[in-house]
Amino acid sequence: MKKNISILLLASLIAYSCNKTQTDPPKASTALKKRDTAQAQKEQSAAGKQVSDFVSKEYEIQYETEGDLNQDGFPDKALVLRKKDDTLAQRTMIVLLKNPDKTYRLYKTSKTVLPAEYNDSGYKMHDPEDISIEKGELHISLYDIGPYGNQFSKFKYMNDNNLVLTYIETYNMGAGSHSALYYEPVKGKVTLETVNTMEEEMPSETKKVILKKERFLFENVSPDDVVTNVYHSVEQQE
Repeated sequence: MKKNISILLLASLIAYSCNKTQTDPPKASTALKKRDTAQAQKEQSAAGKQVSDFVSKEYEIQYETEGDLNQDGFPDKALVLRKKDDTLAQRTMIVLLKNPDKTYRLYKTSKTVLPAEYNDSGYKMHDPEDISIEKGELHISLYDIGPYGNQFSKFKYMNDNNLVLTYIETYNMGAGSHSALYYEPVKGKVTLETVNTMEEEMPSETKKVILKKERFLFENVSPDDVVTNVYHSVEQQE
């Protein structure tokens, strides 16, 4: 039975990787991503009285949330921006910190933290999508009962002024199995749960793994890539 469940775990990895390969647009090089992010930061205002001061005329606000991210008593903002004339373009997420004088300052910008909104066939990959700021953390919640599954990411404001990925959770329902992943990068802790739905009793297996501790920053991390790499690392330990 354990052998069958291990096979299902491997199948989950293959399915997850295939879904990403088939739907993700070609990715730019790391250097290009950094230049794009730097250019985006340059084009955006560094400070402003209103949220709209940070949104250029080419973009619109898709999602907006408010909460005290850096725990200084002032409500901060997180925004998801997309191009008005090209909703298939990669989206940008920005985080604004509120100043004591009620103005805002640009804190972080990322073009990688969100996946593509639509696949090549025009199908919305996650619906609904949600962002929130709770107890000093930025939460990104993506839902899908189809092949892409659910993905929940948490970023924590650190004392060194960085916004660090501290938690990822995924849940996927595939042919023959349901699988879940819980990952704490800063601690290197991984928990994998697999349910074999091909058997009447639907036996499950929980596997705990310790990986190298990682520090992923909001501005350049792709949670999708992190999940794929975790599955590969676990597979190599088999």
